[in-house]
Parts: sequence; C-alpha cells; structure tokens
Amino acid sequence: MTAPITVLLADDHARTRALVRNALESTGDFHVCVEAADAAGAVEGAKRERPDVCLLDINMPGNGIAAATQISGALPDTSVVMLTVSRQDEDLFDALRAGASGYLLKGLDEATIGDALRRVLAGEATLPGTLVARLVDEFRDREHHRVAVADGHAARLTGREWDVLELMRKGAGTAEISERLFVSPTTVRSHVSSILRKLGVPTREAAIRLLDGETPPERWLRPGDAEHS
Repeated sequence: MTAPITVLLADDHARTRALVRNALESTGDFHVCVEAADAAGAVEGAKRERPDVCLLDINMPGNGIAAATQISGALPDTSVVMLTVSRQDEDLFDALRAGASGYLLKGLDEATIGDALRRVLAGEATLPGTLVARLVDEFRDREHHRVAVADGHAARLTGREWDVLELMRKGAGTAEISERLFVSPTTVRSHVSSILRKLGVPTREAAIRLLDGETPPERWLRPGDAEHS
C-alpha cells in the first residue's frame, strides 16, 4: 500500500484545524502528522517530522509567511501551501517569495484541499484564479517597465531588485524592507547597491525619481560609486 501523504497543519483556530484535518484524513490519502497554533510551532514541527507538505495560515501568531521562509530554507523537499483569508496582492507576492507553491483562500470547501495539495506535490502551483490574473499583471508590469537610464538605454533589474525598489518607492527603509522580504539588512543594502549601480544614480531618492520617469540627473555614477548604507 502507498504511504499516506504527511501534512503539517498550522492555524491558531482549533476549529479550522479540526475541519481541515477531518477533510484530509477522511480521504485515506493524508495523515496530519503535526498540528501547530503559531509560526514557531510550525517551524519546529516541520524540522522534526519533515512532512511532505505544510499548510500554513498567514495570520497566525508569529506570521505564517515567516514560517514559510524558514521551512522552505531548511526543508527544500517539503512543499508549502498558504491557507488564508487574505486576498491582498502583497500577501500573495510575499508568500511566493517565501517559497510557497500554493495559496488557498479560507471559505473554500474543505473537501477540495486534498486535491489542491496533490496538485502541488505533483509539481503544479495552486492559486485562486483572480490572484493568478494579478500575478500575470505583475509579471507584465515588470517586463514592460524597465527603467530608462542614460542615452536611451534601459536597465534590467532582477526580480528581487524590483521588489526592493518598489518598497523603496513606497517609503520603506532598510529595516522595513528586510522585514517584508525576510532577508537580512546586509542583503537589502547589497540589493540597493546593485540597483544604484545599474541605474547609474547616487542615491535611493534619485533611483525613485528615475523610476517615476523624472529627468535623469546630470551626473551619472562611475563604477563603485553606489550607495552602501
């Protein structure tokens, strides 16, 4: 007989955990090997049991996206799926950056969760249709809005550099960017340095003005001039 698919289920609402657990285990294909009520418990349980898939609530204490980041980093063979009420674009993008392969909205028929987890384990990404459309729009925006620099050229940034630049545009400093992207402040500064070098500008403020289509400054950076703080 095929061994059941092992699942870690993390949500701070006991009733939600019970409903999802019953729906999964009633199929005979799943075994919930760990239940957790917060991010710390989810990470500890995942490292201990090494389940096939982790189903994480975004808004549980300690932040489900932070848990997803740690689990994905420590257990690359474990799939991560978010279960949430949030339809916010930023939560979706943060979850995908954290390594999630699926994003399920609470309120769906619990009987469909098993099929979604099977698809993720088969290598598919499982996302609500409305959020798939938003993800496509985001990808198109990034492709069509390369940053114009000197002499009619355009700078191509990596996906993570775009993430950092967009957060800078919203007024986020190094500490907030670090928290949002679940990376160290040193890594944020490294991305900022690369952005400034590629855009040929001396400061974060100049990079934002360039992104907004303002006239480029007269002095372009020489290699090595990029900001490091």
